[in-house]
Amino acid sequence: MTTSTDPQPRRICVFCGSSSRVDPRYRDAATALGHLLAERGDELIYGGGRVGLMGLVADAALERGARVTGVIPRFLMNLEVGHGAVSELVVTESMHDRKAVMYERADAFVVLPGGLGTLDETLEVLTWSQLRLSSKPVIIVDIAGYWQPLLALIEHSIESGFTRPANRDLYRVVATVDDVFDALAGFPVSTADVSSKWL
Repeated sequence: MTTSTDPQPRRICVFCGSSSRVDPRYRDAATALGHLLAERGDELIYGGGRVGLMGLVADAALERGARVTGVIPRFLMNLEVGHGAVSELVVTESMHDRKAVMYERADAFVVLPGGLGTLDETLEVLTWSQLRLSSKPVIIVDIAGYWQPLLALIEHSIESGFTRPANRDLYRVVATVDDVFDALAGFPVSTADVSSKWL
C-alpha cells in the first residue's frame, strides 16, 4: 500500500553506479531508496543491471513489492549482468536508446552516487531541461558530499558565464534519500516529452 501524498504513483528513474567497490554509505542509500519507492507505491526505472548500486536499489524495491523496469543495452548484458528478476527488462540496441527509453518512461529522476555513466545520464537530462525540452524533476542525492565537486563545477560554469543562474532551478539537491520525496513534492508530475529528433 502506498504512503505517498502524491495524487498518483510516480515512475522514478534512478541513475546510479554499477560498481560494488564503494563506500558502504552509498550502498545503504541505494537499498533505502529502493525500499522507500516500494513503500510509496512508485515504480522504479533504472539501468537494468544486477551489480553495484543498480542491483541494490532494484533488489530492495523488488523485496518490498514494487514494479521494477530495467533498461540495458544488449552489449552490456554481460558486463553489467542484466537483472533477471525485474518486472520488465528492456534490452536496447545502444546507450543512446537506453537513455531515450528511460526518459520516456519516467516521471522524475533521482541521482545517487555513480561514475561517468551516471554523470552522462544526469547532465543530458539537465541539458534537456535547460533547452525546455523537459520539465521532469531531477533530484541529486548528495550522500556524504559525493556530488559536491559536480555542484561546484556547475557553480563555476555559472560564474564564468557559460550557464545561466536560473538553471540552478532545474534540479534539487538533498542530503539523504529520506529527503527525496519532499523535494519531489515541489515539482508537479510532468507529462513533458522529448521529441525523438532531440534524443
